[in-house]
Amino acid sequence: MRIWLNGTLQDDHAVVSPLDHGLTTGDGVFETIKIVDGRPFAVTRHLQRLVRSAVGLGLPEPDVAYVEEGIAAVVKADPDIPFGRLRITYTGGVSPLSSDRGTSGPTIVVASDPIQRPGPTSAIVTVPWVRNERGAVAGLKTTSYAENVLALAYAKERGGSEAIFANTVGNLCEGTGSNIFCVYDGELVTPTLESGALAGVTRALVLEWFDATERDVPLASLFEAEEVFLTSTTRDVQAIHRVDAHTLAAPEVISQDAYEWRRS
Repeated sequence: MRIWLNGTLQDDHAVVSPLDHGLTTGDGVFETIKIVDGRPFAVTRHLQRLVRSAVGLGLPEPDVAYVEEGIAAVVKADPDIPFGRLRITYTGGVSPLSSDRGTSGPTIVVASDPIQRPGPTSAIVTVPWVRNERGAVAGLKTTSYAENVLALAYAKERGGSEAIFANTVGNLCEGTGSNIFCVYDGELVTPTLESGALAGVTRALVLEWFDATERDVPLASLFEAEEVFLTSTTRDVQAIHRVDAHTLAAPEVISQDAYEWRRS
Protein backbone atom coordinates (compact mmCIF):
# COMPACT_ATOMS: atom_id res chain seq x y z
CA MET A 1 0.00 0.00 0.00
CA ARG A 2 1.23 3.47 -0.90
CA ILE A 3 0.19 6.35 1.33
CA TRP A 4 0.58 10.07 0.74
CA LEU A 5 0.84 11.81 4.11
CA ASN A 6 1.12 15.60 4.29
CA GLY A 7 2.93 15.83 0.96
CA THR A 8 5.20 12.77 1.23
CA LEU A 9 4.64 9.41 -0.45
CA GLN A 10 5.17 6.58 2.05
CA ASP A 11 4.20 2.94 2.61
CA ASP A 12 1.81 1.38 5.11
CA HIS A 13 4.25 2.18 7.93
CA ALA A 14 3.39 5.87 7.59
CA VAL A 15 2.90 7.42 11.01
CA VAL A 16 0.29 9.93 12.18
CA SER A 17 0.83 11.59 15.55
CA PRO A 18 -0.98 9.94 18.49
CA LEU A 19 -2.11 13.48 19.32
CA ASP A 20 -3.87 13.93 15.98
CA HIS A 21 -7.40 15.20 16.59
CA GLY A 22 -8.78 12.75 14.05
CA LEU A 23 -7.49 9.92 16.25
CA THR A 24 -8.34 11.34 19.67
CA THR A 25 -11.75 12.85 18.93
CA GLY A 26 -12.79 11.86 15.39
CA ASP A 27 -12.31 15.48 14.32
CA GLY A 28 -11.98 14.96 10.60
CA VAL A 29 -13.71 14.34 7.29
CA PHE A 30 -13.05 11.91 4.47
CA GLU A 31 -13.95 10.81 0.97
CA THR A 32 -13.77 7.41 -0.71
CA ILE A 33 -13.29 7.35 -4.47
CA LYS A 34 -13.79 4.29 -6.65
CA ILE A 35 -10.82 3.04 -8.69
CA VAL A 36 -11.31 0.92 -11.81
CA ASP A 37 -8.24 -0.27 -13.72
CA GLY A 38 -6.10 2.28 -11.91
CA ARG A 39 -8.42 5.18 -12.68
CA PRO A 40 -10.25 7.15 -9.97
CA PHE A 41 -13.83 8.20 -10.75
CA ALA A 42 -15.82 11.38 -10.03
CA VAL A 43 -12.83 13.03 -8.36
CA THR A 44 -14.19 16.57 -8.76
CA ARG A 45 -17.53 15.73 -7.14
CA HIS A 46 -15.80 13.99 -4.24
CA LEU A 47 -13.41 16.87 -3.63
CA GLN A 48 -16.30 19.34 -3.69
CA ARG A 49 -17.98 17.32 -0.95
CA LEU A 50 -14.72 17.06 1.00
CA VAL A 51 -14.58 20.86 1.05
CA ARG A 52 -18.24 21.12 2.13
CA SER A 53 -17.72 18.63 4.94
CA ALA A 54 -14.51 20.26 6.17
CA VAL A 55 -16.01 23.74 6.19
CA GLY A 56 -19.15 22.41 7.84
CA LEU A 57 -17.03 20.87 10.59
CA GLY A 58 -15.19 24.15 11.09
CA LEU A 59 -11.88 22.93 9.67
CA PRO A 60 -9.78 25.08 7.33
CA GLU A 61 -10.91 24.77 3.73
CA PRO A 62 -8.82 22.05 2.06
CA ASP A 63 -6.42 23.08 -0.69
CA VAL A 64 -8.00 21.07 -3.50
CA ALA A 65 -4.96 21.34 -5.78
CA TYR A 66 -2.76 20.00 -2.99
CA VAL A 67 -5.10 17.05 -2.40
CA GLU A 68 -5.12 16.37 -6.15
CA GLU A 69 -1.31 16.12 -5.99
CA GLY A 70 -1.72 13.42 -3.36
CA ILE A 71 -4.26 11.55 -5.45
CA ALA A 72 -1.99 11.65 -8.50
CA ALA A 73 1.00 10.45 -6.47
CA VAL A 74 -0.87 7.47 -5.01
CA VAL A 75 -2.43 6.47 -8.33
CA LYS A 76 0.95 6.68 -10.07
CA ALA A 77 2.62 4.60 -7.35
CA ASP A 78 0.02 1.82 -7.59
CA PRO A 79 -1.43 2.00 -11.12
CA ASP A 80 -2.63 -1.59 -11.51
CA ILE A 81 -5.56 -1.82 -9.09
CA PRO A 82 -8.36 -3.53 -11.08
CA PHE A 83 -11.06 -2.45 -8.62
CA GLY A 84 -10.49 -0.57 -5.41
CA ARG A 85 -10.96 2.53 -3.35
CA LEU A 86 -8.93 5.64 -2.80
CA ARG A 87 -9.51 7.30 0.56
CA ILE A 88 -8.79 10.92 1.42
CA THR A 89 -8.72 11.70 5.15
CA TYR A 90 -8.50 15.29 6.39
CA THR A 91 -8.29 15.90 10.14
CA GLY A 92 -7.83 18.70 12.65
CA GLY A 93 -4.16 17.78 13.07
CA VAL A 94 -2.09 17.63 16.23
CA SER A 95 -4.16 19.02 19.08
CA PRO A 96 -4.52 18.91 22.88
CA LEU A 97 -6.02 15.82 24.50
CA SER A 98 -9.40 17.54 24.63
CA SER A 99 -12.06 18.87 22.27
CA ASP A 100 -9.95 21.98 21.59
CA ARG A 101 -8.15 22.10 18.27
CA GLY A 102 -4.45 22.81 18.02
CA THR A 103 -2.64 25.22 15.75
CA SER A 104 -0.38 22.86 13.80
CA GLY A 105 -2.70 22.69 10.81
CA PRO A 106 -4.62 19.78 9.28
CA THR A 107 -3.37 16.28 8.59
CA ILE A 108 -4.01 15.01 5.05
CA VAL A 109 -3.76 11.34 4.11
CA VAL A 110 -4.43 9.76 0.71
CA ALA A 111 -4.31 5.97 0.42
CA SER A 112 -5.64 3.27 -1.88
CA ASP A 113 -6.24 -0.46 -1.76
CA PRO A 114 -7.84 -3.14 -3.96
CA ILE A 115 -11.21 -4.56 -2.89
CA GLN A 116 -13.66 -7.16 -4.13
CA ARG A 117 -16.45 -5.98 -6.38
CA PRO A 118 -19.80 -6.05 -4.58
CA GLY A 119 -22.40 -8.50 -5.84
CA PRO A 120 -25.38 -7.31 -7.90
CA THR A 121 -27.82 -7.89 -5.00
CA SER A 122 -27.65 -7.93 -1.23
CA ALA A 123 -29.65 -7.90 2.01
CA ILE A 124 -30.16 -5.01 4.41
CA VAL A 125 -31.10 -4.85 8.08
CA THR A 126 -32.88 -2.00 9.85
CA VAL A 127 -31.24 -1.06 13.15
CA PRO A 128 -32.71 0.10 16.48
CA TRP A 129 -30.73 3.34 16.50
CA VAL A 130 -31.55 6.56 14.64
CA ARG A 131 -29.79 9.28 12.72
CA ASN A 132 -30.13 12.72 14.28
CA GLU A 133 -31.14 14.89 11.34
CA ARG A 134 -30.76 17.98 13.52
CA GLY A 135 -27.29 17.15 14.83
CA ALA A 136 -24.25 19.38 14.37
CA VAL A 137 -22.65 17.00 11.86
CA ALA A 138 -25.78 15.87 10.00
CA GLY A 139 -25.02 15.61 6.30
CA LEU A 140 -21.24 15.82 6.79
CA LYS A 141 -18.94 12.92 5.92
CA THR A 142 -16.95 12.88 9.15
CA THR A 143 -14.47 10.35 10.53
CA SER A 144 -16.66 9.93 13.65
CA TYR A 145 -17.81 6.49 12.49
CA ALA A 146 -18.24 4.48 15.69
CA GLU A 147 -22.03 4.59 15.30
CA ASN A 148 -21.70 3.15 11.81
CA VAL A 149 -19.27 0.45 12.93
CA LEU A 150 -21.71 -0.71 15.60
CA ALA A 151 -24.70 -0.64 13.23
CA LEU A 152 -22.88 -2.50 10.46
CA ALA A 153 -21.79 -5.23 12.88
CA TYR A 154 -25.43 -5.55 14.00
CA ALA A 155 -26.54 -5.97 10.38
CA LYS A 156 -23.87 -8.51 9.51
CA GLU A 157 -24.74 -10.61 12.55
CA ARG A 158 -28.22 -10.86 11.01
CA GLY A 159 -27.10 -11.74 7.50
CA GLY A 160 -27.09 -8.27 5.94
CA SER A 161 -24.33 -6.36 4.21
CA GLU A 162 -25.65 -2.93 5.21
CA ALA A 163 -27.50 -1.36 8.12
CA ILE A 164 -30.37 1.05 7.49
CA PHE A 165 -31.22 3.96 9.79
CA ALA A 166 -34.43 5.86 10.33
CA ASN A 167 -34.17 9.40 11.70
CA THR A 168 -35.58 10.83 14.92
CA VAL A 169 -39.07 11.32 13.47
CA GLY A 170 -39.29 7.78 12.09
CA ASN A 171 -38.53 8.47 8.43
CA LEU A 172 -36.17 6.42 6.32
CA CYS A 173 -32.70 7.99 6.22
CA GLU A 174 -29.67 6.07 4.90
CA GLY A 175 -27.21 3.23 5.39
CA THR A 176 -23.86 3.35 7.16
CA GLY A 177 -22.14 4.13 3.87
CA SER A 178 -24.91 4.23 1.30
CA ASN A 179 -28.06 5.97 0.17
CA ILE A 180 -31.30 4.10 -0.34
CA PHE A 181 -33.87 4.24 -3.15
CA CYS A 182 -37.35 2.65 -3.21
CA VAL A 183 -39.92 2.16 -5.94
CA TYR A 184 -43.63 2.76 -5.26
CA ASP A 185 -46.16 2.36 -8.09
CA GLY A 186 -43.31 2.75 -10.55
CA GLU A 187 -42.02 5.97 -8.93
CA LEU A 188 -38.37 6.02 -7.86
CA VAL A 189 -38.06 7.69 -4.45
CA THR A 190 -35.18 8.52 -2.10
CA PRO A 191 -35.17 10.30 1.28
CA THR A 192 -34.51 14.03 1.28
CA LEU A 193 -31.24 15.43 2.54
CA GLU A 194 -33.25 17.04 5.33
CA SER A 195 -33.79 13.50 6.63
CA GLY A 196 -30.17 13.55 7.72
CA ALA A 197 -28.91 11.49 4.77
CA LEU A 198 -25.52 12.22 3.27
CA ALA A 199 -25.51 13.81 -0.19
CA GLY A 200 -24.00 10.78 -1.90
CA VAL A 201 -22.18 11.23 -5.19
CA THR A 202 -23.84 8.21 -6.80
CA ARG A 203 -27.18 9.30 -5.28
CA ALA A 204 -26.84 12.62 -7.12
CA LEU A 205 -26.07 10.90 -10.40
CA VAL A 206 -29.12 8.62 -10.10
CA LEU A 207 -31.30 11.65 -9.34
CA GLU A 208 -29.95 13.41 -12.42
CA TRP A 209 -30.32 10.48 -14.79
CA PHE A 210 -33.50 8.79 -13.57
CA ASP A 211 -35.67 11.74 -12.51
CA ALA A 212 -36.17 10.28 -9.05
CA THR A 213 -38.27 11.99 -6.38
CA GLU A 214 -36.86 13.21 -3.08
CA ARG A 215 -39.42 12.99 -0.29
CA ASP A 216 -39.93 11.72 3.24
CA VAL A 217 -40.53 7.97 3.46
CA PRO A 218 -41.79 6.47 6.74
CA LEU A 219 -39.56 3.58 7.77
CA ALA A 220 -42.54 1.20 7.71
CA SER A 221 -43.01 2.00 4.00
CA LEU A 222 -39.65 0.40 3.27
CA PHE A 223 -41.39 -2.99 3.59
CA GLU A 224 -44.05 -1.96 1.07
CA ALA A 225 -41.63 -1.01 -1.72
CA GLU A 226 -41.78 -2.82 -5.04
CA GLU A 227 -38.03 -2.44 -5.43
CA VAL A 228 -35.20 -1.29 -3.18
CA PHE A 229 -31.62 -0.52 -4.10
CA LEU A 230 -28.58 1.08 -2.51
CA THR A 231 -26.14 3.52 -4.05
CA SER A 232 -22.59 4.27 -2.99
CA THR A 233 -19.19 4.85 -4.51
CA THR A 234 -18.08 1.21 -4.45
CA ARG A 235 -21.51 -0.48 -4.57
CA ASP A 236 -22.55 1.71 -7.52
CA VAL A 237 -26.18 0.51 -7.70
CA GLN A 238 -26.95 -2.64 -5.74
CA ALA A 239 -30.42 -4.20 -5.74
CA ILE A 240 -31.81 -5.48 -2.44
CA HIS A 241 -33.38 -8.93 -2.25
CA ARG A 242 -34.13 -8.90 1.50
CA VAL A 243 -35.08 -6.23 4.04
CA ASP A 244 -34.92 -7.82 7.50
CA ALA A 245 -37.11 -10.92 7.03
CA HIS A 246 -39.02 -9.43 4.06
CA THR A 247 -37.92 -10.79 0.66
CA LEU A 248 -37.99 -8.95 -2.66
CA ALA A 249 -37.47 -10.03 -6.24
CA ALA A 250 -34.19 -8.41 -7.25
CA PRO A 251 -33.03 -6.91 -9.43
CA GLU A 252 -36.28 -5.62 -10.89
CA VAL A 253 -36.85 -3.24 -13.80
CA ILE A 254 -35.71 0.11 -12.39
CA SER A 255 -32.88 -1.24 -10.26
CA GLN A 256 -31.62 -3.30 -13.20
CA ASP A 257 -31.71 -0.24 -15.47
CA ALA A 258 -29.78 1.81 -12.89
CA TYR A 259 -27.29 -1.03 -12.37
CA GLU A 260 -26.60 -1.36 -16.08
CA TRP A 261 -26.33 2.43 -16.47
CA ARG A 262 -23.62 2.63 -13.77
CA ARG A 263 -21.74 -0.25 -15.39
CA SER A 264 -21.85 1.33 -18.85
